[in-house]
Amino acid sequence: MKQDMIVILDLGSTENAGLARQIRELGVYSEIHPHDITPEELKKLENVKGIILNGGENRIVGGSAVDITPELYDCGYPILAIDHPSARCDRTLAALPDVSVLKEFVFDTCQAKANWNMKNFIEDQVELIRRQVGDRKVLLALSGGVDSSVVAALLIKAIGKQLVCVHVNHGLMRKNESESVIEVFKNQLKANLIYVDAVDRFLGKLEGVADPEQKRKIIGGEFIRVFEEEARKLEGIDFLGQGTIYPDIIESGTKTAKMVKSHHNVGGLPEDLKFALVEPLKQLFKDEVRACGVELGLPSSMVYRQPFPGPGLGVRCLGAITRDRLEAVREADAILREEFEKAGLDKKVWQYFAVVPDFKSVGVKNNARCFDYMVILRAINTVDAMSATIERVDWDVLGKITDRILAEVEHVNRVCYDMSPKPPATIEFE
Repeated sequence: MKQDMIVILDLGSTENAGLARQIRELGVYSEIHPHDITPEELKKLENVKGIILNGGENRIVGGSAVDITPELYDCGYPILAIDHPSARCDRTLAALPDVSVLKEFVFDTCQAKANWNMKNFIEDQVELIRRQVGDRKVLLALSGGVDSSVVAALLIKAIGKQLVCVHVNHGLMRKNESESVIEVFKNQLKANLIYVDAVDRFLGKLEGVADPEQKRKIIGGEFIRVFEEEARKLEGIDFLGQGTIYPDIIESGTKTAKMVKSHHNVGGLPEDLKFALVEPLKQLFKDEVRACGVELGLPSSMVYRQPFPGPGLGVRCLGAITRDRLEAVREADAILREEFEKAGLDKKVWQYFAVVPDFKSVGVKNNARCFDYMVILRAINTVDAMSATIERVDWDVLGKITDRILAEVEHVNRVCYDMSPKPPATIEFE
């Protein structure tokens, strides 16, 4: 079933994602598009029932206020303007509307139907994937995380054996992660899985690189090169499947929204990419991705697995990556996850991890002065990854984790707990 859609045009608001979520929670699909979308581009979107012009603090670009293409007013869609006075709109509001006003516009003015649900979404995506791919093959980067696992399940439903999964061990995985991916996907789920050991290759490319954006782009670019090499060994590979989700796109910036950080699967793709992209989750928030996984029948242990960034521990080993700090991050993270599971926090906390900065501090070990690294622990709760609150972990649990890290992880003499919410901090440090 084709789902009715409300289109949000970004005229500088910082609340686009929240507005889109509000509309989806009413059971109506919503997408965010740039302010300068053309009438032709808008008409290519299926089942559009109405438009919201969402103005805000970032509306001034290059010294002038951005506006929509004037011809959009004549396309016949109901239009609601927020912080954007216009006599040509059906209604104009000074601020984001409350639920009752939004309901009135969506259901009464636009006559949209509440047909946004995961069953319909999956049916639509299966049809779109089959239409896009045809009888050709798709190469998928399978990390074993939530996003790539759900993409894999969706692609298998749509095209079956035309999917080729590739797991790249870039040396930035969590402890025993690659072994787990092979066991679950190859041995248990019988997926067509290719394993690539590229540890030395990635760490060599990243040697001496401290800038977070450059690290992300190197990791993203090198990923694509690895896939291109694997694709050349196969026949009929024309597409690259990716687990891009909506927060990735939003945080990578738009014409009127400042970039928070680039994502390896958004800003790090090389310009000479040899594949067409298949990104069936790119309009879903994280909680919607999990709901999609449940609808597809994936086990809860996979669907509710800890989120893990595409660049892996590369953005948790802060600054220029060194093998000793990378191993410290890996071991500290394993201890944190083990102790959270023992305390029952793995079911309660949305995401938790360890980072190691690229500087040392003075300490005492074995009755002697030492100069070693610190581990910073972070545990947050969120619904859609756009904002986050801090988990107030029991002091005894934090104490046990600290004792184990200081005793078991080499080159570490200090453990800290990050108390910063998002915003102003982001979930990851880089």
